[in-house]
Amino acid sequence: MKRIALKIDVGSYRGTLSGVPALVDLLQRHGAGASFFFSFGPDRGGRESRRRSPARYHDRLSRLYGLLLPAPQIGVRCVDSMRQARDSGFEVAVHAWDRVRWEARSPTADNAWIEAEIARACHRFTDIFGEQPNACAAPGWRTTRHALRLTQRLGFCYASDCRGTSPFIPVIDGEIVLCPQLPTTLPTIDELLATGSMSVEQAVEQLVAEPSRVAGDHVFTLRAELEGMCFLSAFECLLIAWKTGGHQLLSLRELIGSRNIVTLPRHEVVFTGVPGRPGQRMVQGEAFLPPE
Repeated sequence: MKRIALKIDVGSYRGTLSGVPALVDLLQRHGAGASFFFSFGPDRGGRESRRRSPARYHDRLSRLYGLLLPAPQIGVRCVDSMRQARDSGFEVAVHAWDRVRWEARSPTADNAWIEAEIARACHRFTDIFGEQPNACAAPGWRTTRHALRLTQRLGFCYASDCRGTSPFIPVIDGEIVLCPQLPTTLPTIDELLATGSMSVEQAVEQLVAEPSRVAGDHVFTLRAELEGMCFLSAFECLLIAWKTGGHQLLSLRELIGSRNIVTLPRHEVVFTGVPGRPGQRMVQGEAFLPPE
């Protein structure tokens, strides 16, 4: 049975307030597991270019937050939605403090800024859920060497910060980081639509077939703001098709829990472009072979 882990990035006020409960209901009805990665600070979606994916699909209010309207504090106003996901049996973990600011600043930020942003998100997570976070997923697959180091220092069971093909132990500039990476292996719906030559229905059809064409387990990233709202019916069609095809839909925690971490291969990470998404993202590179 092919396994597909569902990684749900939650980076906005509206996505947390409305998209998360909708996804919880949908996943429960179809018996699917998933992992929710939450942002906890201000929603400054209005400062993000509408041309960027997935910002162009956001609703009108989200396009004004932090620009013409005050930025809502997600980790204050959406606590009930966050706890609903946890109380419904889904894994919860850390996405960011301020998603928009992380994507814009993290590639060039100093170590102190990186630490402060991650610390604020982790502290708020603990306030809400009463326990330390066990995993994280960098917004937009943007991260840095120091942020990778923190995944090990903070004792995370795994991180999902990059694109790739299979679970691995990351190596950056020759430095081994002993926190497994579970990379996103499948394209996202909005990336497929970014070509301009594909409808939502065609994007779903491609995603239905993709896991069968590529060997191994998969990680599919969706967003509460998209698949939990404007693409909700399309995502339900995708769930049904995957289930009908015999695929098991589970959380990232379940996926890494079934692997022997000691035997995971070591791979270098590189920063490069991803089709359908502007800018450089972290991507799983070649297998790391230490010098003899």
